[in-house]
Amino acid sequence: MSVTLTEKAASEVKKIIADQKLEDGTVLRVGVAGGGCSGFQYSLGFDTQYDPQADTKSEQHGVAVVVDKKSDLFLDGTTLDFHEGIDKRGFTFNNPNATKSCGCGSSFQA
Repeated sequence: MSVTLTEKAASEVKKIIADQKLEDGTVLRVGVAGGGCSGFQYSLGFDTQYDPQADTKSEQHGVAVVVDKKSDLFLDGTTLDFHEGIDKRGFTFNNPNATKSCGCGSSFQA
């Protein structure tokens, strides 16, 4: 499993799905794309499509998590958490493959 979702992150994902009234079968799609100040950017969104040939899928804390196989190489061992504090609020990536990341935490180099 390339991406591990914490219980806190899963709870927030479920809340967003309910608040936005997304359809049954909606999955959390996690990936990487070229760009950002360090070379790669994390992508996080919702999808209703899942291709077993191109994606890996896992159920974690009641949330279906889908990662495309290309992103899987860069995300192996990554933990997706949710931080809520006075200074910031949002999803955070703890990626052991990142050799360098930017100050904002949304892009990395592998």
